Amino acid sequence: MKFTGTLSKMVSYPDLPVKYVLPMEMVHFDLTKLIGSEVTLTYSGKIICGNCGKTTKKSYAQGYCFPCTMKLAECDLCILKPETCHYDKGTCREPLWGEENCMKPHVIYLANSSGLKVGITRRTQVPTRWIDQGATQALPIIEVQKRLTSGLIEVLFKKHIADKTDWRKMLKGSAEEINLMEWKEKLLNLVVDELKGHEYTILNEPEQRFVYPVNTYPEKVSSFNLDKVSEIKSKLVGIKGQYLIFESGVLNVRAHSGYQVTIEGENGTAT
Repeated sequence: MKFTGTLSKMVSYPDLPVKYVLPMEMVHFDLTKLIGSEVTLTYSGKIICGNCGKTTKKSYAQGYCFPCTMKLAECDLCILKPETCHYDKGTCREPLWGEENCMKPHVIYLANSSGLKVGITRRTQVPTRWIDQGATQALPIIEVQKRLTSGLIEVLFKKHIADKTDWRKMLKGSAEEINLMEWKEKLLNLVVDELKGHEYTILNEPEQRFVYPVNTYPEKVSSFNLDKVSEIKSKLVGIKGQYLIFESGVLNVRAHSGYQVTIEGENGTAT
């Protein structure tokens, strides 16, 4: 198999184990079929903006040129800090985008990727968001009707638990199992008074668990940067989160969105 195209976030399916597909141009490749084989990934030196299609010297906000980063709502700071969402103030960069993405039901959840963490995601992104983070366990705990509310509630939980994933630890193996239901009750009790004034629904949904297609986890995690290393030639031993795990290092595919590459592998299938 040999194909040239621009990298973008891998599409995942919650199979057992998780199935990963790489969309490149009009072709989708089942990357899980390459696990266990020698793979060569070569970067051409060209980066294509995922919005305007122009060539850019540097990728901003995971796949955009600088001008697009400055005008797209999805690249605004409030995406990283949802508690600062300013749609209601009438200053959203793209009001229509805000209506379609921020003024929709959001879920506050607990997950276990490298340990216990809290996070938020659009309801439509369940369970994709958890797989992208390499979570082995996830539990929705609260649902709200817009992104701003989810961010404000997340801030309450962040006073007690982390909101970040240690990606290096996540890539070294499955995290030790956590009783998420027990933590849900504990956290709700801790913030019960502060939740007053917010419109929310406490969820009673089951915990979800995920198994990733990984043959071997690295003992020491070293990452590839295609701006510094234009070719990776190594056995692909697994995929987890948005990372390709090679014997010689790991590549964050999403962080290299827009990079034009050629991928060659012994197996692989196009759909």
